Amino acid sequence: MAGPRRDSRGIVDASELFSHVRFRRREPAEPLRRYLEHYWLIDWELPEPYATHVVPHPSVNLVFQRYDGTPGFGEVAGIGLGLFTKKLEGTGRVCGVQFRPGGFRPFVPDRPVSDWTGRRVPLAEALRTPDGGSSDVSRVLDPEKEDARVAALDAFLLALAPDADPQADLAMALVQRIRTDRTVRRVSDFARAEGLSVRTLQRLFASYVGVSPKWVILRYRIHEALERAAIEADIDWAALAAELGYSDQAHLVRDFTATVGVPPTAYGQ
Repeated sequence: MAGPRRDSRGIVDASELFSHVRFRRREPAEPLRRYLEHYWLIDWELPEPYATHVVPHPSVNLVFQRYDGTPGFGEVAGIGLGLFTKKLEGTGRVCGVQFRPGGFRPFVPDRPVSDWTGRRVPLAEALRTPDGGSSDVSRVLDPEKEDARVAALDAFLLALAPDADPQADLAMALVQRIRTDRTVRRVSDFARAEGLSVRTLQRLFASYVGVSPKWVILRYRIHEALERAAIEADIDWAALAAELGYSDQAHLVRDFTATVGVPPTAYGQ
């Protein structure tokens, strides 16, 4: 892992978000990097409310958060199936952990990751932490120095002692291929190329990723379309649809609109 990624994939109107909050990504301790994408830290002090929108990654997140002077709390956020919207106001702080797709299961090996999908579960219930997790939440959120917050996240996760699991490694590798290889377009072709049956691939994704391989393929297509819309002034949507494996532009427009809430031609205007 060559440091946290620097793109804004999944964030709707990222430049607007970054103008309202302090957003950083940080690298976890070396033993955790096989399981984690990165830590993400957000602080804000807003004179007026602001709503942020995110098209979720196929990742479980562990989120420590405090809003406008209220007590902090932690929760496990399973993969969000729809657009995630959060209203921010006053002052607040969030310290998040984004697991690699497939990387959460070793921390809670007795439950398939699909159990968490679409759910937000209190920290104490999800990870059976002592004292309801309140001391862990304080250790993560209280420090003013960012390095101390990152160190607290490292200590918390290392104490969970994730179990080595070859199936988790396989799931992470397969999702990474989908993310980076634009030729992966059909689940049946992908399974065959990996020497797996479609059913075996689907069971692996349900247990270790939390969503189907088809869902992952479609979600990364929308992330790519969002990222391109953010950095390119005049996009040839028909050409992009073909590049992303859609049969025609109309299918890309349909998926983009259903996920983001506006058609691609209206996005960013």
